[in-house]
Amino acid sequence: MHDDLIARAKAWLAEDPDTETRDELAKLIDAGDTAELSDRFGGTLQFGTAGLRGELGAGPMRMNRSVVIRAAAGLAAYLRKQGQGDGLVVIGYDARHKSADFARDTAAVMTGAGLRAAVLPRPLPTPVLAFAIRHLGAVAGVEVTASHNPPRDNGYKVYLGDGSQIVPPADAEIAAEIDAIASLHDVPRPDAGWEILDDSVLDAYLARTDAVLAAGSPRTARTVYTAMHGVGKDVLLAAFARAGFPEPVLVAEQAEPDPDFPTVAFPNPEEPGAMDLAFARARDTDPDLVIANDPDADRCAVAVKDGTDWRMLRGDEVGALLAAHLVRRGVTGTFAESIVSSSLLGRIAGKAGLPYEETLTGFKWIARVDGLRYGYEEALGYCVDPEGVRDKDGITAALLITELASVLKEEGRTLLDLLDDLAVEHGLHATDQLSVRVQDLSLIADAMRRLREHPPTALAGLPITNAEDLARGTAELPPTDGLRYTLDGARVVVRPSGTEPKLKCYLEVVVPVSAPSALPAARTRAAELLAAVKRDLSAAAGI
Repeated sequence: MHDDLIARAKAWLAEDPDTETRDELAKLIDAGDTAELSDRFGGTLQFGTAGLRGELGAGPMRMNRSVVIRAAAGLAAYLRKQGQGDGLVVIGYDARHKSADFARDTAAVMTGAGLRAAVLPRPLPTPVLAFAIRHLGAVAGVEVTASHNPPRDNGYKVYLGDGSQIVPPADAEIAAEIDAIASLHDVPRPDAGWEILDDSVLDAYLARTDAVLAAGSPRTARTVYTAMHGVGKDVLLAAFARAGFPEPVLVAEQAEPDPDFPTVAFPNPEEPGAMDLAFARARDTDPDLVIANDPDADRCAVAVKDGTDWRMLRGDEVGALLAAHLVRRGVTGTFAESIVSSSLLGRIAGKAGLPYEETLTGFKWIARVDGLRYGYEEALGYCVDPEGVRDKDGITAALLITELASVLKEEGRTLLDLLDDLAVEHGLHATDQLSVRVQDLSLIADAMRRLREHPPTALAGLPITNAEDLARGTAELPPTDGLRYTLDGARVVVRPSGTEPKLKCYLEVVVPVSAPSALPAARTRAAELLAAVKRDLSAAAGI
């Protein structure tokens, strides 16, 4: 085993084009560090519907130039087999460590394979890449990003020509082409021949952001904004200036791209502490709302003043607010969300007489809904301009929520007032999440198996009226590893995360509200129910 491991590591070393990872791997080989080598050579990073995501470093279980060149070559081979071998592939990247290198390698591989490649001019938000695919008539797009993962990670997201992320069977077909590459020496990588795009694509994206807003709508809401050390600032400021909103007050410590994300433990607005600096800025400047993007700016977080201090709105709350705003503006088309998001969207759409669809988790599914006008997911993702960007977009979502805050401000109201209205009209929909991060992935499989073999019959004293194993698929949904429980006045979905070592349980309770005066009691009841559901589910799953 030891000799085989060293031999595989040496073979990898001989092909590695990156001096940094070669030095790292050579040191491990010289030290005979079999534990670390086993970790890096115990398999390969699996290419799936989220593309690739993993820790940076040498070896097939890490993100590095060798892995990216293979992924790009596999994608090129797939596109050739689809009869698109002379098509354009557009490539974007964020400001993480190695992102620019991975983008350049991808352009070189595409060019060497006979495709045309165009690279965005600098690190830009993921939605700009998603827009560029359709705008330029590309056959595929690649975004080098690990979104809101820790600093040591990077990733590789693949879109096809419709501008939405890959779904089965394309992921498996691309993975098979990647596996078929015997040696990196077989992959031609010229030094030139691709295009570096100018700012005209970004200008076209910004021109489309205007279409998100209603002509002549109020634009008075004042914001504090954090880019969370990512690439959102310049594009968001440009979009806000075009729209005529007051210039956002920046969280200076987090405004510029920094791949080390020094002020946050996790660069995700949902993580504890990530918004602390933004809240401190808000206490000093008293804006109408706080807006945050994640590092690649495809997600948008919103915080409001609640009583004397600031609090983050849940993704489900923002999702419902944007839906209510679009309904009030008289939009038509289908509203869609994933199965882990709040059922309130379906009630808002139903009352407005609009079509509504539920999909599997992820914008790769939401973006494919026929006639989509608005889609959202509880993890802070909102698609408010599907014709322009068939993916979540944290820039246009920020514009739309700021327009809504401006409309309410003119009426002497706030986002929280509108949430109260929705609770009275449709019932208080309260959501929470039980999320367990593990080192050992087998713990997640164990929990799923335990729930399948011994399904709970009640949670928080509420009987389970329907238990579905989503691995079998349903009339509306293709199979996925997940469980859904419908209760009398509640719903629970349990699934392993697609991008992180986490088991995620999505909880929702619905409490009827007879009048605005009944809201405080309804909130207390909802909080008690959610806590009890969480406790009982933890026990049932053994986590």
